[in-house]
Amino acid sequence: MGLWARLTRIFRASTGAALDKMENPELVLQQTIRDMRDRVPELNNAVAQVMATERLLVKQKENLATQKVDLDSKIRAAVKIGRDDIATAYIGQLQQVSQDLDRTEIQAENANVASQQALKARDNYVLNMKKRTAEAMQLISASKQARLQEQLAQTMETFNIGDDASTFNEMREKIDRRVAAAEAKLQLGSSSVDAQMQDIEREAMDIQLQDKLLEYKQQMGMLGAGTPPASKQIEAGSGAVHEAEVLNSEILDEANEKSQSS
Repeated sequence: MGLWARLTRIFRASTGAALDKMENPELVLQQTIRDMRDRVPELNNAVAQVMATERLLVKQKENLATQKVDLDSKIRAAVKIGRDDIATAYIGQLQQVSQDLDRTEIQAENANVASQQALKARDNYVLNMKKRTAEAMQLISASKQARLQEQLAQTMETFNIGDDASTFNEMREKIDRRVAAAEAKLQLGSSSVDAQMQDIEREAMDIQLQDKLLEYKQQMGMLGAGTPPASKQIEAGSGAVHEAEVLNSEILDEANEKSQSS
């Protein structure tokens, strides 16, 4: 194989591949539909011309028939009055009109057949165009669906489930660490020395309030005879307060020892 032939083959192959990539089936089908629809007015004009020729021939045939009848009447009138010369002239015209009429009748019949064929061809073309248009619309719909499926397939190909799964696991681990740290801080805050001291002070406050309530009841004579429960309650309250103070001091000493050791 010669060099030129090989170059030609390579050029044709490259051009064909490029055209295949550039060719959009949807656009091609849409353009085909437009081309088919654009031919309909041209067909209508061609059919109209054929039908106009037929109508013209029919009109000529009618005129020639009228002339033939008129010439026949004139011949009869000329013969009746004895004008053979005039009758002979009219007979010559009648023969020519008869020949033209016969020829026009044949042409009109042919034009009628041509008109019927043109109308049938136009109707067949329109019917075929509608059928092809429906098929093209279905193909365009299928092409769009195929394009969407291709895009979805490309998206699925670029979607790496492993990377996203590792991302989710990493984020879940970070969130778990934050939750654990927050819970630890909450637990540490609730178990701190200050929190314990606040609980003890709140308990001492409750004891003092109870002692005050018993004192009011004693003053109002609502308590029975014997040893005043208020004094016992107060003593118990004072002992509890003293015990709370001792506990607070022990907790503070323990906290100081821990801070010094650390």
